[in-house]
Amino acid sequence: MTSLLQTQGKGLYLSVLFGMASGITFGIFWPEAGSTVKWMSDLFLRSIRMLITPIVFVSVSTGIAKAESGKRAGRIGIKALIYFEIVSTLAMALGWAVAKWLQPGKGIHADINSLDPSLLSVKPDSRGLGEQFKGIVPESLLEPFVTGEILPVLLIAGLFGVALLQAGPQGASIVRAFELIGWLCFRVLALLLRAAPFAVFGAMAHTVGRFGLALLGKLMVLVLTFYLSSLAFIAIGLGGICQWVGVPLSAILRYIREELFIVFGTSSSEPVLPRLMDKLVALGCPQDVVRLVLPTGYSFNLDGTSIYMTLAALFVAQALDIKLSFSEEFWLFFAIMLTSKGAAAVTGGGLVALASALELTKLLPVGGLVLVLGVDRLMSEARALTNAIGNTVAVLAISRWEGGLDVKQVRQMLRVK
Repeated sequence: MTSLLQTQGKGLYLSVLFGMASGITFGIFWPEAGSTVKWMSDLFLRSIRMLITPIVFVSVSTGIAKAESGKRAGRIGIKALIYFEIVSTLAMALGWAVAKWLQPGKGIHADINSLDPSLLSVKPDSRGLGEQFKGIVPESLLEPFVTGEILPVLLIAGLFGVALLQAGPQGASIVRAFELIGWLCFRVLALLLRAAPFAVFGAMAHTVGRFGLALLGKLMVLVLTFYLSSLAFIAIGLGGICQWVGVPLSAILRYIREELFIVFGTSSSEPVLPRLMDKLVALGCPQDVVRLVLPTGYSFNLDGTSIYMTLAALFVAQALDIKLSFSEEFWLFFAIMLTSKGAAAVTGGGLVALASALELTKLLPVGGLVLVLGVDRLMSEARALTNAIGNTVAVLAISRWEGGLDVKQVRQMLRVK
């Protein structure tokens, strides 16, 4: 895949920039036509998503199977989960603190009876907590590959990886077959990524054509509040982690800038998963760490989604003049922590997970999400960017924690003095 990255890198980067600029221009001058071309980005994301589950499966299973030992694979997995939980909880706490401090929904005084819940295209998960946990185990082996749910795929991949690790030399041919499947999926995805500029054009033309370049009133306050919160988390939180690793965050962002433009344009971090894996291995991160941590982070380490969900939930409460006690806010915080783990890293995934959290707690009406529906698309870019940067930093942090990262070599590759 490294050769593919070298051939696609700069050309794709410039093409995505051109697609973004063209989409914005089209949306400004032909807003009605621009608002109808979202199908271009939707089609692109659908084609990408059909490859994500097999890529996650082969990456995680071979990552475990090729670890030095089951002990090492388990140690990497435990460290990753600890890291994910701490960092994503801090992200949610930041969203909660900013919402309490700035109160972006204060003064709206919306009436829930005047909101039309049918405008919500999302379907919250109405199952109880126990049923949701049970849903992680699929009824059949192929079910999650059909539905595209990442958590069950991670479970199956983990079991297969452990079994292959224990099989020793007898499982070597299967591991090789999985690697070939992964290689083929990467090749297909590299072909699909050539359509990224068209997807970016459609997404930006739709956003600008439908909402315009500026929004007024309290909704714009919410958008700006979320963007500033995400920037603060990236600069202070992730920047601090990078300082501990020994590599400046600015150098990492420069290294993955092509991927970040694709993420921003498509509002999804999924299209760049294979590219990030290759770049992190090329940077010097151990392959087993990359294969285990990065795909798992797509379910357990969605930092941008975590900030968004707590901020949006309290915005709805403030807008509807619903006073929540500390215990109720804590229960809502806990429910968001659970539902965010299954949030898809695609456009609208955060809204679905938030709707599920509201349905689970019954503390706020799900129909209140209509208030953020109009600007959810404008916040999805920041969610996806924060998720992608957060997972990239996570791989570097776990690699450093494992003692498998040559920081001096990384700094030389990134041309850091």
